[in-house]
Amino acid sequence: MKAELTNIAMVGSEVALAWSDGTETYVTLEKLREACPCAGCQGEPDALGRVVTPPRNYDERSFTLVRYETVGGYALQFFWADGHNTGIYSYPYLRGLGGS
Repeated sequence: MKAELTNIAMVGSEVALAWSDGTETYVTLEKLREACPCAGCQGEPDALGRVVTPPRNYDERSFTLVRYETVGGYALQFFWADGHNTGIYSYPYLRGLGGS
């Protein structure tokens, strides 16, 4: 049985995630933003199948979390102060970011 997200909270400069199996995952805001899974951040294949990763330029607003929303019953979407919000972080992906 896969664990479901039961709670999310900001704790200092981290996001704390509680799971239905009793584990907790802590991910720093910097790590969370740098791991954004959207094509604009992680790249996407070109016509020849090579993954093209655009340059990423961060500033202090890039690591300031404004809010988050659940996406269905399987993911979270984070909204950053610099306007970025296209990443959909699946629950298994988030657990992996915290090392859980």
